Amino acid sequence: MESEDTPVMKTVKAAATGLAAGTIWGTVVATWHDVPRVERHVALPGLIRTLKMCGSYGATFAAVGGLYIGVEQLVQSQRKKRDFVNGAIGGFVAGATIFGYRGRSIQSAIAAGSCLAFTSAVLDIGGNTTRVDNGKEYYPYTAEKKPAH
Repeated sequence: MESEDTPVMKTVKAAATGLAAGTIWGTVVATWHDVPRVERHVALPGLIRTLKMCGSYGATFAAVGGLYIGVEQLVQSQRKKRDFVNGAIGGFVAGATIFGYRGRSIQSAIAAGSCLAFTSAVLDIGGNTTRVDNGKEYYPYTAEKKPAH
């Protein structure tokens, strides 16, 4: 159990999760596009195109997740602090590196890095949740007995 909390393990988990999520998202996106026309020397063109999209999205998500967590863990170990700044720096580096490379411009790198840094900081400051704990417990069933008729 101790090996699961190492920065390397967290980075590997983030990359694997990104790969899985990106592959699923690639499948969804591939279903939105028209199936390409049948080509003469290509067997199963729809399947090949779908697999390429799954691979592309999976690799992108894996790179963003791995780079984000890796940089966040590195910054945390150097600063000796756990706060929103670590995630913001990780988000900026991941966004600027991956999406800047895809956009092939400094402007897109700065924009993508800034967006991911801002999103990470907001989520870290907000406590990573969209629900407010009001102390009530909710069950998928009723805890009280129904009155007899």
